[in-house]
Amino acid sequence: MNQSPAKTPLHDWHVSQGARVVDFAGWSMPVQYTSIVSEHQATRSSVGLFDISHMGRVFLQGNGVAGFLERLLTRKTSNLLPGRIRYSLICNEDGGILDDVLIYRLTDDQYLLVVNAGNRLKILAWIEQHRPAEVTIEDRTAETAMIAVQGPLSASACNPLCDMNVTELKYYTGSQCTIGGQQAIVSRTGYTGEDGWELIVPAANATAIWEQLAATDLGENRRPTAVGLGARDTLRLEAAMPLYGHELSEEITPIEADLKFAVNLADRDFFGRDKLVDIIERGPDRLRVGLELLGRRIAREHYPILFDDVVVGEVTSGTLAPTLQRPIAMGYVQSGLAKEGQPLSVDIRGRQEAAKVVPLPFYRRTK
Repeated sequence: MNQSPAKTPLHDWHVSQGARVVDFAGWSMPVQYTSIVSEHQATRSSVGLFDISHMGRVFLQGNGVAGFLERLLTRKTSNLLPGRIRYSLICNEDGGILDDVLIYRLTDDQYLLVVNAGNRLKILAWIEQHRPAEVTIEDRTAETAMIAVQGPLSASACNPLCDMNVTELKYYTGSQCTIGGQQAIVSRTGYTGEDGWELIVPAANATAIWEQLAATDLGENRRPTAVGLGARDTLRLEAAMPLYGHELSEEITPIEADLKFAVNLADRDFFGRDKLVDIIERGPDRLRVGLELLGRRIAREHYPILFDDVVVGEVTSGTLAPTLQRPIAMGYVQSGLAKEGQPLSVDIRGRQEAAKVVPLPFYRRTK
């Protein structure tokens, strides 16, 4: 018997606004309200609002939590100060990626792990399997909501809500604060390539907070735009941010995914470390690359990548980039071909489309 998808605290609002809702990672989520392109462009030029309550929010606490996180995560956390946030990975013993996560240090002995929706139960089970007795875990996904406010004017939407000036937060830092009279967490993080903030608020207050954000007067007759999963995907792809289930999986290692910056090997022992050392020493067989297609046809997931008519890799994500107005893609190719300017082609429904390897990200915001 199929289980109905879970609903975020904002689900009824999305439906009332005519959003097209789909089942995504076990959650009923809005994929678009108007059009993907208009929602994408609103985020790049003004403010986009994203319901990301489907992401898992797992709190860890206890005397041994710092040491446990050193064992759990590929990224060093022992020097993470309260208020700081890091992007990291959780690997299995073979070096395959179980999930990519954000780790927040809230206080001296309390941390927050934000995990992907489709991996939440897997990661909870992995943590439970390996945690020491003195470390406690609490999954607060159901009792909270998470809202991303992204775009060049996003501070104007967040500041009226928070009891602090959110611009005082540096990138990848966060703070406990009060929003709508309730305890909340605000962080300067995001998944769009734009400046922005992510708010974790009580589920009961989520709709009121969302509606206040949506009603913010940004000047020139502008207000924040609700954005669905469709534009969230085109935004993250332009910013070359990997997506679990596409660029990341248990069959892909951080080294192949070009995420070596998120792997700290020195004086540490974490799950998968020895396998990653072996891959670094011998060199990976494949690497994640960015592709620019030279025509107008779009490369999609699983399309073969070729060199001299021989398949040398596979596309993991592709779109017609709304900001750049050209087809872009990410994928994996043989490591010897993963160099800037390398000519390749993509098999698009039986016909080869010329492409070349380009630097990532495809889009970088003007600061």
